[in-house]
Amino acid sequence: MHSYDVFRHYERLHWRLADLELGAVELDLVRPEYVTLAKSATMGESNVIAAVHGFMNEFVDDYDFSTFAVVWGYQEVQHHYAFRAWLDAVGEAVDTAAVDSMREPYAPGTTPSATLATNIISELTVNHIYRAVAAWVREPVLKGLLLSAGRDEAGHAREFIHYTTERLKKKPEELPSVLETLYVYSSEAKIKHPVSTFKAGISELGDHETIDTGFDLFLEQVAAEGELDVLHDKIRRTFGGITGLDLSSNARVRRALADVIA
Repeated sequence: MHSYDVFRHYERLHWRLADLELGAVELDLVRPEYVTLAKSATMGESNVIAAVHGFMNEFVDDYDFSTFAVVWGYQEVQHHYAFRAWLDAVGEAVDTAAVDSMREPYAPGTTPSATLATNIISELTVNHIYRAVAAWVREPVLKGLLLSAGRDEAGHAREFIHYTTERLKKKPEELPSVLETLYVYSSEAKIKHPVSTFKAGISELGDHETIDTGFDLFLEQVAAEGELDVLHDKIRRTFGGITGLDLSSNARVRRALADVIA
């Protein structure tokens, strides 16, 4: 099984929460924006439980992917706790009620391939943002955490790409749902993420930071000019590699979707 190779790879390269030198956090370098970003990341990563639950429901006939989902889930839980640990080290708390509100499992996608495609977009987006923010922050412990988490997200994207590619070989009729998913998440001049789409409007969040808080701050204070276009282009090129189609612009995604439906 592919998940066996993934497990062995993760076991060799896995970093530990204990590796974070929380006692060495340089408090004089911590800015309010860093706290906002860390809280946003904590909330985004907290959705791992809902996601694993959803995967288990939707991929009940796929042991290999389900096994990968468990391994992936462990690393995402680690990210959640790592950001919370850094926040604790700087004297900031995360509202447990807000985290608890993320628990409801995700509903199945329009097809299993669409669900996998959604997660490719999620991982590529977070990897891009973590790396960019790591280059921007000055506090070294947070910088190291962002780099470690970002490398994990790149690996996760690679495996979701693998499972999407294999799924489409077996179920080519699910290709339209993949193209539709790509268009939904990359056609607007904003960062769209599954957590934003499916976990919006939860009353328990109140005024607490959400993943969108971090995205907005990133675009306003961190991102270089044109960086959103760079991210969307990266996502479209990835899907072009999976499908063998020219998906280099929103117009070409629409054209490809029309063609495969026809």
